[in-house]
Amino acid sequence: MASSNDIKNGTVIKEAGQLWSVIEFQHVKPGKGGAFVRTKQKNVVSGKIIDKTYNAGAKIETANVDRRDFQYLYQDGADFVFMDQTDYDQITVSSVVVGDAANYMLESQQVQIGLHDGEPLYLEMPASVVLEVTYTEPGLQGDRSTGGTKPATLETGAEIQVPLFLNAGTKVKVDTRTGDYLGRVND
Repeated sequence: MASSNDIKNGTVIKEAGQLWSVIEFQHVKPGKGGAFVRTKQKNVVSGKIIDKTYNAGAKIETANVDRRDFQYLYQDGADFVFMDQTDYDQITVSSVVVGDAANYMLESQQVQIGLHDGEPLYLEMPASVVLEVTYTEPGLQGDRSTGGTKPATLETGAEIQVPLFLNAGTKVKVDTRTGDYLGRVND
């Protein structure tokens, strides 16, 4: 057990059977009354954000979440198999935990997985990845980079919007958080 005075960014608190990660915290000592700690917390599994206040010195239960580097190996039905980069153990992660990251993962992709008691809680991708466009309508003479956009299918099967001048076979940089096109990549 820890106290509310030990709260800092990144602390994972176990409350009502759920894990909450502290995003922001502020120790407040008003002129009148007792001190307290104001926090903004994010649910580790669902991503929901809440504001929570603790009295100074209140007992809280912290959880140990281990973030480790993994390499994506392959998809096994609805699940994904990853290899730990330190001890080469393989773990299977459900598609619920992987979520939208599956749209941007290629085999041998490096990711970080948060584990609590050996159970995968969440998966973090790099901020951007380089993927090849496998299909898009051909560009036309006069299409400009400042013009509109068109749909393009990536090598992972995901569909994003790209500028009109891009053609199939082009490598593009994609933001893994939003799925936005960031630019063309020259080899």
